[in-house]
Amino acid sequence: MSEIPSHMKAWTYSEYGQSSQVLKFNHNVTLPEMKDDQVLIKVAAASLNPIDYKRMEGHFKNTDSPLPTAPGYDVAGVVVKVGSQVKKFKVGDEVYGDINVKALEFPKVIGSLAEYTTSEERLLAHKPKNLSFAEAASLPLTIETAYEGLERSGFSAGKSILVLGGAGGVGTHVIQLAKHVYGASKVAATASTKKLELLRSLGADLAIDYTKQNFEDLPEKYDVVYDTVD
Repeated sequence: MSEIPSHMKAWTYSEYGQSSQVLKFNHNVTLPEMKDDQVLIKVAAASLNPIDYKRMEGHFKNTDSPLPTAPGYDVAGVVVKVGSQVKKFKVGDEVYGDINVKALEFPKVIGSLAEYTTSEERLLAHKPKNLSFAEAASLPLTIETAYEGLERSGFSAGKSILVLGGAGGVGTHVIQLAKHVYGASKVAATASTKKLELLRSLGADLAIDYTKQNFEDLPEKYDVVYDTVD
């Protein structure tokens, strides 16, 4: 491992507004302090979610971290330092995860849009060998959302589901979880014309073109409707 610097590059914002106006590339950001139950990660890939631009626009300013802050929840990278209480990881491990305990309540000042970030050990997992860093970074927040929604709905084997917005980040995971993990009896999903084949490849039994058909006019009824759009 190369020597850990004291400063790094990161995307940060110091005021609220449109991301194109407030998000700046900062060449001189102090590395975040690491707690005993955390690891320091050299970031290899990060993904952005709607919550990131909503934070920048000030929708959660009352519980946001102090400014300036670097956004970013999802990360994949390599552990370069471990806290004294860390048991699961060692330096050199490839990890991924959503680095914030709660999405809206005081997220980390230095998120994943930085060269280095910190995370509690319990929020991370070892990166599967068959996934690239970019693939791993794309998963955490969307699959957490998909899974939590299915659990809250009481979804289980043998039930049917209609997924609105099936080609989006959350929707693609809902389809796969419902079909291949929960054992759905039928999965229907909506998308635009050019994305219908994607829905089928993920496991949708019925791909609905919302530009041509209103899902409310479907003759069948479904046990669960998962709306990823609103």
